[in-house]
Amino acid sequence: MALDVLELHHHAVRMPLDKVAAMGAFYGNVLGLDTDKGRWEIPGIAGYFLDMGNDCQIHLLGSDGPSPYSQGPGRDPVENHVALAVRDIAEAEAELRRLGVEHWKLDNVAAPELMQLFLRDPVGNLIELHQIGRCRCKRSDRAFADAKAAEGAAPTRGAGLKRRETGHVHRPE
Repeated sequence: MALDVLELHHHAVRMPLDKVAAMGAFYGNVLGLDTDKGRWEIPGIAGYFLDMGNDCQIHLLGSDGPSPYSQGPGRDPVENHVALAVRDIAEAEAELRRLGVEHWKLDNVAAPELMQLFLRDPVGNLIELHQIGRCRCKRSDRAFADAKAAEGAAPTRGAGLKRRETGHVHRPE
């Protein structure tokens, strides 16, 4: 059975830290994209989330060298990638295991209660999977994320969130 992918949520673009402001200005002033003012502060990652209508964003991610969330060579979530929403992230992870697809995950790094799975396609492109309704990619989903931060479910705007250190990488036998 294939994964239950529902939507394209964002395309992430990595850049050196000294280019973040210029990139934000270009995407805002030239392309006319609105900045998501509620972007969580991800420790160690400068950048912008830019809205493309209601349903998708471009994430500008600034980092020099491996990000603080890298889990080794080829396992840095701040690389250029596409993010897709799935109906149930736990089911998606189980299906990746069943299919023997190598993947790794982060919990509560970019947002409270957000598990992110990362995998590569056959030519090496990085793909992120996350559960629908748990991120800021869709304007209509932001109420959940903002409410969780307000409840104290995690530090406001994700400040200080850390990845878990164990059980992240699944390599097929």
